[in-house]
Amino acid sequence: MLDRISLDQVRTFMAAADEGSFSAAGRRLSRTQSAVSEAIGALEMHLGVTLFDRSGRFPRLTSEGVVLLADARQVLSSVDGMKARAKGMTAGIEPELAVVIEALFPIEALASAARDFRLHFPMTPLRLYVEVLGAAVEPVLDGMASFGIASFVPELPPGLVTEYLASVRVLMVAAASHPLAAWQGIIPKEELARHVQLVLTDRSKLTQGREFAVMSTSTWRLADLFAKHAFLLNGLGWGGMPRHTVEADLKAGRLVELEIEDVPAGGMALAMSAVYRAADPPGPAGRWMIERLKGCRDNVNK
Repeated sequence: MLDRISLDQVRTFMAAADEGSFSAAGRRLSRTQSAVSEAIGALEMHLGVTLFDRSGRFPRLTSEGVVLLADARQVLSSVDGMKARAKGMTAGIEPELAVVIEALFPIEALASAARDFRLHFPMTPLRLYVEVLGAAVEPVLDGMASFGIASFVPELPPGLVTEYLASVRVLMVAAASHPLAAWQGIIPKEELARHVQLVLTDRSKLTQGREFAVMSTSTWRLADLFAKHAFLLNGLGWGGMPRHTVEADLKAGRLVELEIEDVPAGGMALAMSAVYRAADPPGPAGRWMIERLKGCRDNVNK
């Protein structure tokens, strides 16, 4: 009976588990609820176990279902990996490479990679989007970008693959003229809450409503990293910035690194990863760019 299990049944099982209902799984797979229910019922019959408890309003995974869901993910991941390798063997060079980059990633590293990219793929134009948080992932989901360079995004949607590229150091800084710059010792969170924190605006539905490293009840929201940098230099608030963007300001004394409770000296290491769809991985040009960016680790991680 196990030989009769299909990948379609496994994908349907995973979709139902991820979405929390058969109807939601149907919408995700563009199928009717009855078709989803039938596929899962057939899978349960072939496996000889009950995957979902259907006694409540919404189906819930049984203990057997929880264990087998992990196996299902591994099976589909292996299949997607095989498809990705096959595409890399047979696909031609992309007519255009579209990449969305997290604003915190060093643009100099990308520019260096782009210079080499032009030598290897002179007929492939490069299209670049710059976003923050979940907005660096959404163009990948929408098919607008071959891959994204994103920092930590909790609960990435299913069907995405991540590859670690490098870590970026994020420091908490303020202008030398800001009151927090004169604080002696570690600044407690109660004191931080008394001052405006400058925060990047989140334009993504994936992370909308979630706060990351926001420690003040008073915030000003800015659309891009350059605006935040300018506001920091003008003493309009304090906030986190990638070390590579403020190194010169720190050396010149225009900005001061703040010692903050629960934030390690030298800043927090923020992992940056390439993100792409498992079902539509980057072609030869995109794969070359990802591997080239991995070669920037030593310079980025400083």
